[in-house]
Amino acid sequence: MRGSVLVTGSPGIAIAIRTPVSSRSESPARDAEPNRPPQSTFQPLDRNPFRSRPSTFRFRRRGETNLRTIPTMSQFTIHLPSFLPVGHRELDLRSGSSGSFKADILSGMTVALALVPEAVAFAFLAGVPPLVGLYAAFIICLITSVLGGRPGMISGATGAMGVVVVSLVAQYGIGFLFPAVVLCGLIQVSVGLLRMGKFIRIVPHPVILGFVNGLAVVILLAQLGSFKTLDAEGTMAFLSGSRLWLMLGMVVATMAIIAFLPRFTKAIPSSLAAILIVSLAAFFINGSGGDGATSDGSEIAEPARPMLTVGDMLVDSTVAAAVEDAQREKDLAMLATAQAGLPEGVEVVPDAGAPIAPLTDAERAEVIASVDVSTVGIAGGLPRPAWWDFNLPPFTLATLWIILPYSLILAGVGLIESLMTLTLIDELTETRGNGNRECVGQGVANVACGLFGGMGGCAMIGQSLINVKSGGRGRLSGVTAAVTLLLFILFLAPWIEAVPMAALVGVMFMVVIGTFEWTTLQTWRRIPFPEVLIMLVVALYTVFMHDLATAVILGVALSALVFAWNKSKHLIADVSTDDEGQKVYQLHGVLFFGTVSRFRDLFTPQDDPQEIVIDFYFSRVYDQSGLEAINNLAERYQALGKRLHLRHLSEDCRRLLDRAGDLVEVDISEDPHYHVLADRVPPV
Repeated sequence: MRGSVLVTGSPGIAIAIRTPVSSRSESPARDAEPNRPPQSTFQPLDRNPFRSRPSTFRFRRRGETNLRTIPTMSQFTIHLPSFLPVGHRELDLRSGSSGSFKADILSGMTVALALVPEAVAFAFLAGVPPLVGLYAAFIICLITSVLGGRPGMISGATGAMGVVVVSLVAQYGIGFLFPAVVLCGLIQVSVGLLRMGKFIRIVPHPVILGFVNGLAVVILLAQLGSFKTLDAEGTMAFLSGSRLWLMLGMVVATMAIIAFLPRFTKAIPSSLAAILIVSLAAFFINGSGGDGATSDGSEIAEPARPMLTVGDMLVDSTVAAAVEDAQREKDLAMLATAQAGLPEGVEVVPDAGAPIAPLTDAERAEVIASVDVSTVGIAGGLPRPAWWDFNLPPFTLATLWIILPYSLILAGVGLIESLMTLTLIDELTETRGNGNRECVGQGVANVACGLFGGMGGCAMIGQSLINVKSGGRGRLSGVTAAVTLLLFILFLAPWIEAVPMAALVGVMFMVVIGTFEWTTLQTWRRIPFPEVLIMLVVALYTVFMHDLATAVILGVALSALVFAWNKSKHLIADVSTDDEGQKVYQLHGVLFFGTVSRFRDLFTPQDDPQEIVIDFYFSRVYDQSGLEAINNLAERYQALGKRLHLRHLSEDCRRLLDRAGDLVEVDISEDPHYHVLADRVPPV
């Protein structure tokens, strides 16, 4: 559309504004600045964001006098200090939203329900109290929703971070965890300030597909733990009998509600409706007492509920953790006793996976009885500074050397998983987030998390997909999820603990179905085999090693090798003789370490005339290996008394050719100029 400007607001709405385009002869101002791109400015007519009527903005092209007004929805804004590299100084809490506060709020409430069991499970994985995981989920979700670079993305305590810190907590104690998380946050902020988040763009699509598919399988397998309960030995065992069938039936009912309810109404998110309906059914089923069966852990429990709830999961996990700790302490004591009776230099090596001295029934019963079930739950107060409740290590160089390796790994894992999730949400919403801003947001969140007794975290792909699928597109959805989670901790713990695990498992199963790229099962025969192999390697490594960051790095490395190998096959030369009798080699392709040998084989110094020209108009020298190949070729021609000329060599390559000296003559009359694309894409 000639002379028009396209302004997009809410999804599905586009406003085209036609403006007269003057010819060059009629626009002296444009003639004076022919290279200056047209600029646009927005000027708010109504700056009160709390007015009930829509605000209006005037849109004009610089240099025009006539203004056009565009009505927009009212906005909530938060102004930030100018030193934060977030692109804009104000944050719209509905940035990138579908235009509905209702959708953001309801989707945020749905996400909050899904955050509870995940945060608790990851806290047990890391060996810390459940509230440490819940506080981490609240703090990180709140701060990243406000400061992060991807509206609608949910962050919280994750298993990827929990796996990293479990050895730190086990070896040095929980006091070392919080300084490590703070240092992790500082590293992430530094990465964002250095604008290194842009490197997520180099992750190839096969790596993303492998990451997504592997993560879908990981989420699926993680739900199997929700089908376990405490057995007579104080360990977690799978459900059986009527309780298992009831659990499966409610999971299927939850999935059916999520799948079919949108066909009848979209007044509330189907995931939230499914949780409420199944919770109501569980309330009546558990209230009736079911079959009156007792749990295997009857030493501490009342008659088992027919349907497992969040509260049951908390109690069972706490008791199982206590029994496991008691078994570990007994094994360590037995090892110390055995080691004391051996001569120096002889070490006792226990069998992996098997207890050295299993607990007796009396010892197990004593451990189970020592757990105060009444104190187990998600109820708590506001987050407090970590040094109020935990003994922190001294801030010395020795402490730094202990936590630094863990902090580096935490920062890398958190940023890679967050940026990969950002890329996925970008594709789903057809918008673009800001990777550098997300790095800063994640870093600030982890610093605050460590200061206030949280275990650290990053973006959560499952909860992010729940949010997006439920209609949450703006920052308000993440803020709502964080605030709702805090309300659960402060006031609504008994109600949340009564939510059946079947409802949450059903929601996560639907997330798995929506996450997995099913098209890869149909298209794998139509894409190159190396890319299929990369997808499989990334997916399998993610599933079996549960190390998402390493899986992505491995996939990028394999993709780089495949790319280098393919590029090494495409270096050719058109050979001709110009009017001056010079032999001209017109190169096509790139000269780098992979094509050096092919480049060398293209030339025949013995048969060439006295003057030889290599034309790089359709080529580019990428690295030092390519420059060294040019130097070696020049030496070969010089040994024969011949002279080599290079034409159309880029300026940055010419600066690196000083080693060739007088042996290489560079014709700079038509040399192209190359520049690295700056990260100038405006943030969402």
